[in-house]
Amino acid sequence: MIHKGTLVLGTLLGAAAGVLLAPDKGSVTRAKLKKEGKDIKDQLTSDFAEVKEDLTKAASSGKEKFKQDLEDFTSKSSHKTEQAITFIEKQLAILKEKNKTLQKTS
Repeated sequence: MIHKGTLVLGTLLGAAAGVLLAPDKGSVTRAKLKKEGKDIKDQLTSDFAEVKEDLTKAASSGKEKFKQDLEDFTSKSSHKTEQAITFIEKQLAILKEKNKTLQKTS
């Protein structure tokens, strides 16, 4: 996969070589360089904006996934806690019955 930075650098080098090797007057060459510089600046600005948008989307997506995973974990934990409470209640009931048999009636 070719990265945008590589494309921009190639464009910059190609434009500079083309302008410098062209048999034009100095003022024309400077104008061309200025125009190419502006075009490259505009392209870089556009590329950086796109990358920023992509990173923002990725961060948001990661945040949403984390939030969903946390909710899933909380739900599973709640079910396991409920099972543990039920088990403890049953054990307490058994202990209560055993304790009754040990008590003397007054």
